[in-house]
Amino acid sequence: AFALAMSGLDVGLMDADIHGPDIPKILGIEDKRPETSGEKMSPILVTPRLKAMSIGFLLPDRDSPIIWRGPMKMNAIRQFLSDVDWGELDYMIVDLPPGTGDEPLSVAQLIKDVDGAIIVTTPQDLALLDSRKAVNFSGVLKVPVIGIIENMSGFVCPYCGKKTNIFKYGGGERAAAELGVPFLGRVPLDPEMVEAADSGTPFVMQKESKVKDAFGQIVENVQAFVEGKEEKK
Repeated sequence: AFALAMSGLDVGLMDADIHGPDIPKILGIEDKRPETSGEKMSPILVTPRLKAMSIGFLLPDRDSPIIWRGPMKMNAIRQFLSDVDWGELDYMIVDLPPGTGDEPLSVAQLIKDVDGAIIVTTPQDLALLDSRKAVNFSGVLKVPVIGIIENMSGFVCPYCGKKTNIFKYGGGERAAAELGVPFLGRVPLDPEMVEAADSGTPFVMQKESKVKDAFGQIVENVQAFVEGKEEKK
């Protein structure tokens, strides 16, 4: 979402991970609170082109748990979509928890004509089992799959340059080929990326790195998919 906004597009980022709303922390805006105007709520303006909304902005403190069943989670997602004044957007990115539970089901039912789903996996077999289910879940709900991203794809030592495949390698690409969906790219493990998230500084704003380059290519692949879909309409 941040990379799209940096390219000059108007982007909305909706945190639909109800039980683990991490977007406020990652973007360094934990202390922000949305304002209300009439019946609408204003999303948090992260940059002039990036707006965000998360249940994390509405909690009394960051350690407060959310103990909700499915209907309450669906209602919260519905309110984020209908009661938040997003304005005109080029892209709406919805961050979802892993799996095929209430949150992705609610989003698929509430947002009509979704451009597609991005499946993020790690290379090991156990994670790939879940990503395969996510692809099939999308097919049942008639949501196009934009592609699969292989996260934590190898660690390159910053001192010797040696690469270690901690969680295997290539599983995401093989799964994409077997399932007949695009492979969007690999994101390697990088301690600087972890530090950026903990400090609330989006890593795409930092100096050049292999992770930033990899993510830039993934964003280009996503844009190409969405723009190609628009041209076919």
